[in-house]
Amino acid sequence: MSNNLQISSMIPAGVRSVVIIGHIHPDGDCVGTCLGLYHYLRENMPELETEVCLQKFDASFYLLKDADRIRMMEEMDMSRVFDLCISCDASDRKRLGDAEKLFEQAVHTICIDHHITNNGFADVNYIRGGYSSAAETLGELLDMDKVSKSCAECLYLGVSHDTGIFKFSNTTLKTMIFAGQLMEKGIDQTSIIDRTFYAKTVIQTRICGYAMEHVQLYADGKISAVVLHLDDMQRFGADAGDLDGIVNQLRIIEGVEAAVFLYEQSPGHFKASMRSNNYVDVSKIAASHGGGGHVRAAGFDQSMEAEKILSMVLSEIQEQL
Repeated sequence: MSNNLQISSMIPAGVRSVVIIGHIHPDGDCVGTCLGLYHYLRENMPELETEVCLQKFDASFYLLKDADRIRMMEEMDMSRVFDLCISCDASDRKRLGDAEKLFEQAVHTICIDHHITNNGFADVNYIRGGYSSAAETLGELLDMDKVSKSCAECLYLGVSHDTGIFKFSNTTLKTMIFAGQLMEKGIDQTSIIDRTFYAKTVIQTRICGYAMEHVQLYADGKISAVVLHLDDMQRFGADAGDLDGIVNQLRIIEGVEAAVFLYEQSPGHFKASMRSNNYVDVSKIAASHGGGGHVRAAGFDQSMEAEKILSMVLSEIQEQL
């Protein structure tokens, strides 16, 4: 991808220590973008002391080189002051979780993101709301001749996950050209997709099956919804990382325009994930509740009874319908 601005020119002179962070409950795009940037900086700017700090992520992402070098947020010394903190794939500071402390304390900050709800919260912001993923956004800042196979694998994971393996409406010609450039680095794209997107553990399969058994339809079948409580997840030995893909299963039910998936993160605190197919703008709904995302995929957190959250969201979706 061609662009006059490159990540190397965005890093202030004198910077030596760099920490790369992403949003809470990191998905494939978050992990892939953060680790891809880590590889690029380590390989092309070795004078920098670069680290990545994230929350626990899906075990399948450990197929990426050096994924085991990512510092878990729970183990990170949050009192550390880095010369530079780079936020990837986070729509606002709240989405950084505990890592927001690293961001606040850093001497310099950069934000690289693709969420349309991101208004820019760093010293330097590179936000492309029309792009498929943070990985594609970052790719525009890299010299593709200097992108290694390891870096390319990370970025391919990111762009493939946030496009639903290139079938979501956020997939553009630019997205496909970028994916092709990454494939030319010699990556095994089939393995990346199969092992991180399609492969499911027994726990993930069972909790998804349970969720599908409890689907409720509203607005004459145009809205699908499921609510999972902590005791539901405990029954299957599942955690938040085992719930990926459920909201997209809700979205592809025949006749459905919008899907809502609520799950309890802690007692009384729920995550709402929303998806739509053609015309409902779920990013507006998420933003009105302190969340963020994209026109067809967005979410927010709320401490409230699940029934009240669902009723509220259903009403707002029906207004658009």
